Amino acid sequence: MKEYNIEILKQAAHGLLFDMSEEQYETLLQEFDIVVAQMKIIGENKELDKTEQMIFPFEVSTSVMREDVPTTPLPREEALRNANNKIGGQIKLPKVVL
Repeated sequence: MKEYNIEILKQAAHGLLFDMSEEQYETLLQEFDIVVAQMKIIGENKELDKTEQMIFPFEVSTSVMREDVPTTPLPREEALRNANNKIGGQIKLPKVVL
């Protein structure tokens, strides 16, 4: 595995456009040691190659899409009935780009 130290962590932080205090870098270095040790333990597991990869850790029961049933859309007047600001049959929205 690639060697790492506080200088490499500072370079990585600078590349991500943020900086931390020296104390925070020390804490990060200690936590990085823990993560590397855990990765080593996982890598030593011989049964790992026999397991199926997980994309999401839970079974999703709502993954079935409903049937698309065409219907008649609302008339424009009814769709705009509750809109406070209307111009030319459309809803007027506030400007979001300066």
